[in-house]
Amino acid sequence: MSAEAADREAATSSRPCTPPQTSWFEFVLEEALLEQHLQKPSPDPPPVQLIVQFLEQASKPSVNEQNQVQPPPDNKRNRILKLLALKVAAHLKWDLDILEKSLSVPVLNMLLNELLCISKVPPGTKHVDVDLASLPPTTAMAILLYNRWAIRTIVQSSFPVKQVKPGPPQLNVMNQMQQEKELTENILKVLKEQAADSILVLEGALKLNKDLYVHTIRTLDLLAMEPSMVNGETESSTAGLKISAEEIQCQVCYDLGAIYFQQGSTNAAVHEKAKEKFFKTKELIAKNGSSSLHFTIDEERLAGYCQACEVLTSSSDDASQQANPYSRIHSCMKSGNYQDLVKIFLEDNLTLSLPEQFRQSVLRELFQKAQQGNDALDEVCLKVCVCNTVCDVLQGRTIDIQFCQLFLKPSKEKIDFLLEVCSGSIDLENASEAVKRKMAAFLKNLCLGMEDLQFVFMISSHELFIKLLEDDERKLLIDQMRKRSPRVNLCTKPVTSFYDIPASASVNIGQLEHQLILSVDPWRIRQILIELHGMTSERQFWTISNKWEVPNVYGNVILGIKDSLTRDLVYILMAKGLHCCAIKDFVHAKQLFAACLELVTEFSPKLRQVMLNEMLLLDIYTHEAGAGASGERPPSDLISRVRGYLEMRVPDIPLRQVIAEECVAFLLNWCENEYLTMQVPLPLVQTNPYVKLGQLLAATCKELPGPKESRRTAKDLWEVVVQICSVSNQHKRGNDGREPLVLTTILSLFVKLHNVREDIVNDIAAEHISIWPSSIPNLQSVDFEAVAITVKELVSYALTINANNHFWLIIQADIYFATNQYSAALHYYLQAGAVCSDFFNKMVPPDVYTDQVIKRMIKCCSLLNCHTQVAILCQFLREVDYKTAFKALQEQNSHDAMDSYYEYIWDVTILEYLTYLHHKRGETDKRQIAIKAIGQTELNASNPEEVLQLAAQRRKKKFLQAMAKLYF
Repeated sequence: MSAEAADREAATSSRPCTPPQTSWFEFVLEEALLEQHLQKPSPDPPPVQLIVQFLEQASKPSVNEQNQVQPPPDNKRNRILKLLALKVAAHLKWDLDILEKSLSVPVLNMLLNELLCISKVPPGTKHVDVDLASLPPTTAMAILLYNRWAIRTIVQSSFPVKQVKPGPPQLNVMNQMQQEKELTENILKVLKEQAADSILVLEGALKLNKDLYVHTIRTLDLLAMEPSMVNGETESSTAGLKISAEEIQCQVCYDLGAIYFQQGSTNAAVHEKAKEKFFKTKELIAKNGSSSLHFTIDEERLAGYCQACEVLTSSSDDASQQANPYSRIHSCMKSGNYQDLVKIFLEDNLTLSLPEQFRQSVLRELFQKAQQGNDALDEVCLKVCVCNTVCDVLQGRTIDIQFCQLFLKPSKEKIDFLLEVCSGSIDLENASEAVKRKMAAFLKNLCLGMEDLQFVFMISSHELFIKLLEDDERKLLIDQMRKRSPRVNLCTKPVTSFYDIPASASVNIGQLEHQLILSVDPWRIRQILIELHGMTSERQFWTISNKWEVPNVYGNVILGIKDSLTRDLVYILMAKGLHCCAIKDFVHAKQLFAACLELVTEFSPKLRQVMLNEMLLLDIYTHEAGAGASGERPPSDLISRVRGYLEMRVPDIPLRQVIAEECVAFLLNWCENEYLTMQVPLPLVQTNPYVKLGQLLAATCKELPGPKESRRTAKDLWEVVVQICSVSNQHKRGNDGREPLVLTTILSLFVKLHNVREDIVNDIAAEHISIWPSSIPNLQSVDFEAVAITVKELVSYALTINANNHFWLIIQADIYFATNQYSAALHYYLQAGAVCSDFFNKMVPPDVYTDQVIKRMIKCCSLLNCHTQVAILCQFLREVDYKTAFKALQEQNSHDAMDSYYEYIWDVTILEYLTYLHHKRGETDKRQIAIKAIGQTELNASNPEEVLQLAAQRRKKKFLQAMAKLYF
């Protein structure tokens, strides 16, 4: 038995070796159902998933009367199901890219074996022994498809795949996954054993100089009918979808190149074959074009393969090697010729042919070699980093943190080389104004960030700087640098000493998190998250920035995603997209939303609809800010989508109120009065006040030309607007500065309802909270999630009325504390204290900074690893919490300024403990700082109580002001 036959038998225990026979009525019925499904604009499930359904149904084992499991029966039903699976693949034109992306290896193996069977490939025959030229066109094409898939699967299996973190264990799911994994491994084993035969089959296909045909729905129809038709039209040279000889050669060359390239890792000589096949593919694409009905080739990937082959294969053509920067860099890295390496990077700053990722990978490799003890590479790392940074500046990208670290200690040599790179990277005569401004801004900011005026004048007196900046701009900058006062350094040791320590894993994670915060490129965000999850599985990276906010109505769905990488990626893409939308950066918002839509479409219909809704809102904003601003009407499809959203009745889809509001405003702006008046669904009008208001406005505008007696809608609109204005007047602050009692009362009611669960840890404080009942008879009936959302929305609205109400600020801080957003909580706790104490120049009232508030601030600092701040805040309590303070000071991994905060400690007991602790650790410098703090005369225990209180108050003020600068 052949390897192919063994493989087919492993995939399905029973298959027809003759075309399936069905009655005409049954066949027409199944066919009608299939065609009806395939003709839908977006079938659900998608067509490719029908293959899985049909084959799963057809391969289900049966149970006989003795309850014994039997192989799937070869009956009419199963033959029809297998035929329908083949017809779905034919509908997709047998595109392996689509099939491989959506089907597992066992399912696709079963499908292609069915194709071989129905194409009359004799069972038990090795494909390598068959003469393709003598076979019917559809039979030869079936063999080609199978063997192409075989080597593509082998290549794909060699790529590293990150294991998906499993969710909660479910026995049946785990057994199913294990069975599929074992089946996949068995099939791969067979495919690898017959890889040499598959390669020979494809090499033989390159010698064919004739067109082939692949089965279509029509030819499969003919096979399903009478046996007399099988040897007729279905085997003729014109049946099926025509695949030209050039298309076949192009695809086969590409697939052979991929398998040869993969084999080259163990046999370098095979790279020559891969190079030959890939370049042949490029020639065929250039000759015939890249468009094809049957296949598509990723030309960017092909270009990458070609470049890799050029680098990996030796060539006698020195000119071509010199023309290829990748080969030159590879040669320089291999030979250690780093002087030429820097020269290549500098030259590329003008041509910009090297991708950013490639530049960064070379720099990472150099840093790794330098950290392994090769000190001579430190200068090379600096020079390559400078070249990369200047390239980033010219292309408008963010400056990498490595450059900032390297220039914390500037020197004449570093500045000279930087200016050399800047001068060599810009052609001032031909450069655009935008590029010139980017370079000028970079040099200007570099000057502003330097302490030493000698280095500032080196830059400002350089020829490039003089040409890029106007005289007035240069003079203003130099005057600023001369007049500015030296910065105060609170630390005894130089700040830069930290950067002398070799980078650890936590430093690398920090750098990646910094890039993650700044990046708006979806592909880059995905890559960074993959790297971060590869370093640690304990972090939730969607929480690293308190600026990333997703509406609660979406957040609950997103945070329910089990896979942590997918959860982080979806949350961050949506949060960044919403932020870009808010700042009117619609281009990046569209890219982020599109990437998010593509991601969630694979697993969540609910989130897919959410992203479609958000993209509709984005398109509305884009039109209104662009073509709409000049009076151009929106395209008809946008108006149709807006109407479709208002009429949408999909259950369980999270909806944002603002989208309905903007849709109504959009229709009003573009005079869609007829629709708003007559066609808006009644339930929507009854449940959405904005839609109701929009309908009344549209009806009034529509009836304005009519007689007075027909203007009843004008009266309705008048009454609604008067009612709105009356509510608004009640919400306005009076001249006495008091807040609206209605809002304060409602807020306190919902806060009390939130606290009724008796969860003391997450209780929220509010005014007048004591007036409400302490318990609820039926506690389970309360939707506390809805209560929490209501409290959040109420306090957000309240702060828009008065952002300086310290009680409301405390509530906002408590909400962030309860949701584990500790940095944001500290921000609002500090803001509450600042607004009622003239930025801490006066004492914060004790009813604002209660012991509960101080304890929550302590917990926030502790969870943020700011342990010295914890010890200082312990002094703020009515009774100093020495236990917590001492425990915090024992922590050596603190993220705050540590000993520079000692001047804010007024409790002598804590200072004495610090002195003992540093003596025990042998930290002489820090011990001296603590001793100096104790020795201040105003902390002498013999002083009057007023003096001691004044000393404590002064330190409280300075500490809280320093904290505010950190968190504001």
